[in-house]
Amino acid sequence: MRPQRFDLIAFDWDGTLFDSTALITRCIQAAAVDLGLERPSDADASYVIGMGLQEALAHAVPGLAPARYPELGLRYRHHYFAAQHEVTLFKGTLEMLAALKARHHWLTVATGKSRRGLDEALKVVELQGLFDGSRTADETAGKPHPQMLHELMREFGAAPERTLMIGDTSHDLQMALNAGTASVGVSYGAHDHETFEAFKPLHIAHSVPDLHDWLIKNA
Repeated sequence: MRPQRFDLIAFDWDGTLFDSTALITRCIQAAAVDLGLERPSDADASYVIGMGLQEALAHAVPGLAPARYPELGLRYRHHYFAAQHEVTLFKGTLEMLAALKARHHWLTVATGKSRRGLDEALKVVELQGLFDGSRTADETAGKPHPQMLHELMREFGAAPERTLMIGDTSHDLQMALNAGTASVGVSYGAHDHETFEAFKPLHIAHSVPDLHDWLIKNA
């Protein structure tokens, strides 16, 4: 059975499916303090969610010499992996994904996380096998570069007009624009949804049930 409108649906992970925005913000701040740097503001630390790790840390802590980015990245990972068990999927996510799977969409993840980070997260929430494919920032170009979506579309033979990207940041929506695909924004993640209109999303969902309902009616 062919899906109504989109064959391939790509989800961002943090702040879209996984309720981890506050944890990531806190870990970026803790990593900077570990290195004796000024603590980034909540706004600066949360803005970079969705980027690749190195790009994110460079933006959040702009005064750090590039040679020390790996050191900062190690401290971030230390804090994140120690606490990732504290966060979970947004309520209703499993039901939404199961409903989409039953409609025969290809479900994928396009994330700024590392491959190790995504695989660990999938184990924590027992989602292995639910997604048909995924791309992470350390194995392709980071957002908003369109390479993640290009590779996923090529893998599944999906046309841009039959591909949908769903995310909580301007980086996700800009990536969709760059790839020539449709997008949906969610307002409950890292970025202020009032900035989303410039990226022409088909919908802005204010909760997982809202997203679920829209997808069943329109995807």
